[in-house]
Amino acid sequence: MYRNGFIVTEINARPGMEYVKFSNGIRLSLGEEQGGFRDDIIKEQIRETIKAHFEKEAQVMNSGIKVLSLFFIDKVANYRVYTDSGYENGIYAEWFEDLYAKVAEDYRTLFNKEILPARKVHNGYFSKDKKGEKGKFTDTSGKTVKDEDTYSLIMKDKEKLLSLDTPLKFIFSHSALREGWDNPNVFQICTLSSSTSFIKKRQEIGRGMRLPVNQNGERIQDEYINNLVVVANESYDEFAALLQREFEEDCGVVFGRLPMDAFIGIKFIRDEKEIIIDEKKSEKMWNKIKDQALIEDDGFIKKEFNDAVENMTFDVDDEFKPVKLEIVKTVEKYQIEKHIEDHSKKIKGKINEKVLLDPEFEQFWNTINTKTIYSVNYSTKELVEKASSAIMKMEKIDPPKIRTSMADIEVSNKGVSATLVRTPTTAYVAKFTRVPDILTYIQGKTELTRSTIYEILVKSKRLDDFQINPQQFMDSVVKELRSVLNYMIIEGIKYEKLEGISYEMSRLRDDAHKLNFSNDRIFETKKSVYDYIYYDSGVEKKFAEGLEALKDVKYFIKLPGWFQIPTPVGNYNPDWAILRKNGDIVYLIRETKATKDQMQLRGFETAKIKCGARHFETIGVDYDVVTSISDANL
Repeated sequence: MYRNGFIVTEINARPGMEYVKFSNGIRLSLGEEQGGFRDDIIKEQIRETIKAHFEKEAQVMNSGIKVLSLFFIDKVANYRVYTDSGYENGIYAEWFEDLYAKVAEDYRTLFNKEILPARKVHNGYFSKDKKGEKGKFTDTSGKTVKDEDTYSLIMKDKEKLLSLDTPLKFIFSHSALREGWDNPNVFQICTLSSSTSFIKKRQEIGRGMRLPVNQNGERIQDEYINNLVVVANESYDEFAALLQREFEEDCGVVFGRLPMDAFIGIKFIRDEKEIIIDEKKSEKMWNKIKDQALIEDDGFIKKEFNDAVENMTFDVDDEFKPVKLEIVKTVEKYQIEKHIEDHSKKIKGKINEKVLLDPEFEQFWNTINTKTIYSVNYSTKELVEKASSAIMKMEKIDPPKIRTSMADIEVSNKGVSATLVRTPTTAYVAKFTRVPDILTYIQGKTELTRSTIYEILVKSKRLDDFQINPQQFMDSVVKELRSVLNYMIIEGIKYEKLEGISYEMSRLRDDAHKLNFSNDRIFETKKSVYDYIYYDSGVEKKFAEGLEALKDVKYFIKLPGWFQIPTPVGNYNPDWAILRKNGDIVYLIRETKATKDQMQLRGFETAKIKCGARHFETIGVDYDVVTSISDANL
């Protein structure tokens, strides 16, 4: 093993000068390797990043989104070798151009257009570039570039970099964190550095955790598009574990553990009264989950939780059943696997041409996608009565409080700790002598006329509370007004068809290239537009399985996010569209919920669903809210 002189003769551990020297004269600095597989690993990382880049470009094709990929490198010399006349390609740049040319061949027919040569699509920015003679920069051939300031393009000219007319797409960096680079549209990050890194993973991925923008500068909010691929030089499990540990140590953000106060603020109805889960009820729900052996004593969420949700065996106390789905989603927010997925295990969805080309499906789609416009009628007199009554019943307005505490702070090698050493005292602020313009504030939040607001406030007989705590009073009034307005708007809303205006069926085909599914949330089907359906909950999965099994159901769709119905409280996206054929053809829209009791809740979601029911009633399509396939009235 040591016959070639690989016997350690010297070890230098001085920061910035670390190396190990062997008896054969070979000296390896920190991160260097001799005779290993590091080169092969880095080549594979570059190849995977290029492939992921092309896949993302295919996904966002025709959407006006410029895709960027960012490489973190350990040494500038590995990418760029500076010479007297400029600079030349380093080994990483050579590998990139060679691999890019090979991978591009596989995607040439997909894009149906010329793919730019490798030398035009990659570049880097390094501190030496800022020292170029009179602002002149050089390209990878060593020639001076007079018309392109690469450093400024990457660092400062964000709009130009994000333009589809700018060929630069792959950026190599040694100091993206120190330089404060904050461009959006980084969809791939590759770490071409030694396994020992002084750069935090959460800092690295932060360069890609930004909402992308299109050519109009509009932020894109699409869950299928907004995914960051990290090509790391370690296993998926190791990367996820280390990233989780960094979030816990540096930010106090704990993934994988469910805190006892996780459910505070969730609302439900009991005996026709709205109840808000407080600290005590949240702890009760937490213990219920623990009693089912779905979390550990420290709140760590076990994999059995997913199995229980999937198999519909997850249970909550009767009082919490109306918000069972919200409880499940709350727990899922704390699972790190819901935030980090193994990209190599993603499944690409395919379009089902047999379904799209069927005239019965086309007629079905043309019926359910009819667009409407709404109008609202309500009585101002009734609004004044209901709103003033609601404000009259508001909870007590408390004056602002100043709370004073005293604590001993101890700094030790274990960290910083604080111990309360005096009972806190509370002082109340006296009534305000100067108050804000209440009518203007409330009008800006509700869009009611000043005269109507004035009439409501006087009739409520609560104006004396305004001086006690102006901000709390105004916010409480706005909350009650919005609640009453929502109720009256929904009761008085009317929809009318917009003839000749609908969602084109071609959008379903256009979406096909966007579909990269996580294989733990998909259901295989032969009755829908695509070969897989992505589900959000166990309720949706069971419903999809039921639709697939029913012989009377010919086709069904999980309606895409862009299929939206306008309502006064925001757009509504229904769950399912179903074509039933048993002699007669019937079109149905179904919304799946964990329980129908949830529909008693006041709130925007319930208001949207009620508006959706009016919309489908107007266009003549059967609509209902269901909890399972058995009560879907199919």
